[in-house]
Amino acid sequence: MKFSSFLLLSLIGGAAATKTTVRGSSNKRRTLEKDGKKVSSKKGGSKKGGTGKKSTGKKGMTFSTTKPPPGENVCAGKGDPRYENINCFTGDGLVDVGGQAGVNVTKGYNGNLDADHDPITVPYYQMGLCPVNVHWHLGTEHYSLDQYDETGTGPTPVDYRRKLAGKARKGYQCKLYDDSEEIYTAPYHWKYCTGMEVGQTYEVHWPHSALGACGTLNQYQTPFYDGVLCHADRLDGDLQDHVGVQSQVFTIVNDEDYFYPDLMSGMIVDGDMGQDVAMFTGSTTGTTRTNEVCSQYTPITWQVDRVCHKISASTFDKMCADMLSHRDDMSDDIYPHGSRELVIDDLANDNHSN
Repeated sequence: MKFSSFLLLSLIGGAAATKTTVRGSSNKRRTLEKDGKKVSSKKGGSKKGGTGKKSTGKKGMTFSTTKPPPGENVCAGKGDPRYENINCFTGDGLVDVGGQAGVNVTKGYNGNLDADHDPITVPYYQMGLCPVNVHWHLGTEHYSLDQYDETGTGPTPVDYRRKLAGKARKGYQCKLYDDSEEIYTAPYHWKYCTGMEVGQTYEVHWPHSALGACGTLNQYQTPFYDGVLCHADRLDGDLQDHVGVQSQVFTIVNDEDYFYPDLMSGMIVDGDMGQDVAMFTGSTTGTTRTNEVCSQYTPITWQVDRVCHKISASTFDKMCADMLSHRDDMSDDIYPHGSRELVIDDLANDNHSN
């Protein structure tokens, strides 16, 4: 029986946690109001011939956070009991857990862990998966050479920002930041998101699941485990075919030419966005996991955009407003979370697909 079957049996029937050893080298309409006064940035810095319009957010875009009528949240608590993290290696140095994330997603990369399964390599909706949550990390958990790597920069170093937030894990930044361009430095008055910074790098995750309350008012959940495992009893097959995460990396700019109205529903696919994607299986991430302590939530499919993109601060702010308008309380996800350290090759699966 595969690990995924044990996982769901435990979640459904309350069976004792069991691990598998993997050995190897490894109702009001939302309103959008734009400020009549727009200020041009020093340099254009805009796409498609745009004018580089700046918004402080103070008199700029306003969004509704009105919730739908109250009702039963059928997904509440479905993510428990949760598996505790476990040691990544046995006492004799053998890998004792399934493949992890976040990993190197540079084109051509593969991990050392011999995977006996494949990731989903088509858009998730084609397999019946829907987004059940959105959250993001300060800096990146994955690594893409020359896009978001150790040479990336921002208005403040990621490590410094993490220390301010009480999370000191190192992450990576994009290479787009330029302090001579106002779109990266002009302040934005955040109304809905908290702990955000113009010019900074964030990695957005959209957990998807065929076991979620897709198409209902309970589709989006915090914590995301409730959404992913809302209808765990419906699992028929392997976990990586039913659960996946989309990931996309952004640098925040104060420029409305980079505004997208819906960042909550999933990865943006437009122009070069969502085109160069790494697909593989891994685990859940976050700061409680390291290269010594691993996640047992594996294997799940990952689809990660290798390219760093600019996006307006107002896009994120609207997403946070949208999150606050859902039936479930998503307020624990409207700020940047800490990032897991980069997974070593021996804990990364060798099934990367481009």
